[in-house]
Parts: sequence; C-alpha cells; structure tokens
Amino acid sequence: MVVVLGDGVKKLLRDRLGAGVRSVLRGSPERPFHERAGPFDGIAGPGSAMWLVHGDISTIVGGLRALLVQALHPLVLAGVADYSDYRQDTLGRLHRTVSFLDDVIFGNKVEAVAAFEAVKQIHKSVKGVAPDGRSYNASDSHLLSWVHCTLVDSFWQSRIRYGATPLTAETADRYVAEMAEVGYSLGVENPPDNAAELSARLTAFIPELEVNHQTREIVRFLLWPKLPAASRIPYEVFLAAAIGLLPGFTQRMLGLRISQPVESMLVYPTAVIFLRTIAWALGPHPEIAAYESCL
Repeated sequence: MVVVLGDGVKKLLRDRLGAGVRSVLRGSPERPFHERAGPFDGIAGPGSAMWLVHGDISTIVGGLRALLVQALHPLVLAGVADYSDYRQDTLGRLHRTVSFLDDVIFGNKVEAVAAFEAVKQIHKSVKGVAPDGRSYNASDSHLLSWVHCTLVDSFWQSRIRYGATPLTAETADRYVAEMAEVGYSLGVENPPDNAAELSARLTAFIPELEVNHQTREIVRFLLWPKLPAASRIPYEVFLAAAIGLLPGFTQRMLGLRISQPVESMLVYPTAVIFLRTIAWALGPHPEIAAYESCL
C-alpha cells in the first residue's frame, strides 16, 4: 500500500524536522537569523569550490571524520583535552564550529576577518604540556597545519562520497587552493594549494601520529556522546560513514573498522537517505539562496 501525503502534511513534517536539525546544528530551531543579502565578497564567494563543498549537507560526515583523524596527533589532542569543554558542552562546541564556518565561507570580508581574529585570540591561551612531556601551543603553525589539512581533506572526501551532486577532479585543486586562504588567516605557514600537495602533507605527518589514553578517551566520547535521543540513530549512521571514509591505517590505529561490503551495502545507502532527508528538511543553504535571489 502506498501512502500519499498531502502538501500540508509534507510542510508540517518538513518544518518540524528542519527545526529539529537546526536545533542540533545551530542551537536554534529557527532559520539562521543572519541570512545575508550581500555583499558576497568573502574569501571565495559564489561559484567557488568552497560554496560547492560547504553548501552540501555531506559536511556533517566530513566534520566527524576530521575529529577522528585529528585525535591521532598527541600534541593537538592534548590541547583539546586540556582546554575543550566538549564533554559537558558537546552541542555548544558544534554550534560555535558551524557559526565559524558560516562566517568564514559564506560571510563577507568583515565577518570572515572577525571570525579569524576570534579563533586566534582563543589559540593564544591554549598551551601546556602533553602527557609525553612535550610542550604544545595552539598557535604553532605546524600543529595548525595538521588541523587545517585534516579538515580540508575530510570535507572534500565526504563531499565526493556523499554529496548530492558530482564534482570534478579540477574542483579538488580549486577547493584546496581556496581553503589555503583560511589556513593562512589562522596562522598556517605555506598551506597546501592543490590536492597532490595536500596528500603529500598529510603523509608527512604519519610518523608523528600515535594512540594514547587521550586518543582512546575522545574516541569513546565520539562513539557515545551526549546527544538528544532523536539524534542518536542519525549520528551513529553518520559516524559509521565517517569511519568508512578513514584511510586503512587510521582505522587500524583507532581500532575502528568497517568492512567494504558493510560500508557499501549498508552504511552508504543509509547515510545517503538520512542526508537527503535532512537536506530536504533544511531547504537550500541560506546564503546560497540569498545570492540566487539577487540574480
């Protein structure tokens, strides 16, 4: 039996689901109050690879993948463990991250610069000693490079695998080059500006990676975070999708493994259904819609 829903019921479902998703991602059920009508003069702007990647809901998966990969660098992780309140304020941290990315990627120059300065001010006070006795400083360009490269790679990999529309290989170079400006603005010296250089930079970090008690602690947290009950199943699906996108050596180091048949036959189709449903509920990205309305 096929159930046909009326337009009113569809709108009610869409509005309620959209409000729920926005509450989790942004902290408010309302559509973003800072929808912009221009100027669209930010880092890259309309038609950029950054808009193509971050205008797609697949970045949810990319964000989780980046957190897992970043957990393998002991000095970066020490700063997170010592200064982050992720255990008590899981969603608050997510809301701030989403807001930062929106301002940097979709905002104008004034908003982007303000977002960069706010993060750099926070980094100035994040310094200490890791469990192995080495000192760390969040303003260290080398550590910033690891965070930057893992984010760029993860967002790109998730967009390619789970995005609603296909992207070309040429777009990868454009995306890495555009995101290099974000790296520069946060203090990364000589960030990679093409896909091949990004891959080489990540490979060069491998000897620095390890698993310690802080790694195991944050992986446990990512497996069982404090989230609203309604978010639990989608989160587990997206986390499985993120694990499936990890390089093989990363899966082995973290003790997280999803076989290729399970990933392709179960995780992938389920994640796509959830992502497309969320995209339907949220509607077009606010900034992209605002730009298109000006054309």
